[in-house]
Amino acid sequence: MPKLTVLIPCKDERRHIRACIESVRDIADEILVADSGSTDGTLDIVREVGGCRIIEREYINSANFKNWAIPQAENDWVLVVDSDERVTPELAAEIKAILEGEPEFDGYSLNRANDFLGHSIKYCGMSTASLVRLFRRDVCTYLSRRVHANVEVSTGKVGKLKSKLVHHTCVDLDHFIQRQHRYSTWASLDWNEKGRKSSFYQLFTHSFIRFWQLYLIRGGILDGKAGLVVCSLIAYYTFLKEAKLWAYQDVRALDDVEPHEAGNCPAKMAEHHARRAA
Repeated sequence: MPKLTVLIPCKDERRHIRACIESVRDIADEILVADSGSTDGTLDIVREVGGCRIIEREYINSANFKNWAIPQAENDWVLVVDSDERVTPELAAEIKAILEGEPEFDGYSLNRANDFLGHSIKYCGMSTASLVRLFRRDVCTYLSRRVHANVEVSTGKVGKLKSKLVHHTCVDLDHFIQRQHRYSTWASLDWNEKGRKSSFYQLFTHSFIRFWQLYLIRGGILDGKAGLVVCSLIAYYTFLKEAKLWAYQDVRALDDVEPHEAGNCPAKMAEHHARRAA
């Protein structure tokens, strides 16, 4: 039977890390905790829980960090579980059954069951994303993106797990909104580098369309007040991405500011310095 490394990327996850580790013990031959600079005692908890190997490095982005960590797994098969996720007994049993036989595929995707402030979110489009999380170490890498990167299986042989991974998406709104700001910055930088242009139409309509798509078409209204809040926050995240893309591409905003005020877009910073030197 192939052995399995469970990779847990984390930073400042003291509220989640213990439960995450305990949820994977029954299936993991190795638990590899990859930390990117925790200062809240997360690693103290990991050491207290025991049975884990810790690796540490500076965080650049999710894909970069995971692609650094994956080759350090001792085993041929890797399961990636974020700190705010939990492997259920049903998912553990399904993974065991796959590995006990001869795995037909080189990667397996799954869906997540999302929890938002203690409310189960069954609609809002949140459970439809299919993520490759179980895979052979040597044929899979994360696509080069700053945020929401998925695993690319080089052989193209991808199967689907029936059981879901539990995802605690939000334990407090302040933390969730801070993450939206961080992710929207990365997403807009990805768009900018790919040549996407800001438009008045997208800026004006995209967030509204996104809200009604999630709330009505995908049934967010059926999740009650929590569904309304989730759909509104996702629409806000959509607007942030469009607004930041516009800001990066509006050169006029850089005319009279110092470099440290110019934002974190490398292309615009370079342009800013060139214009100041002219």
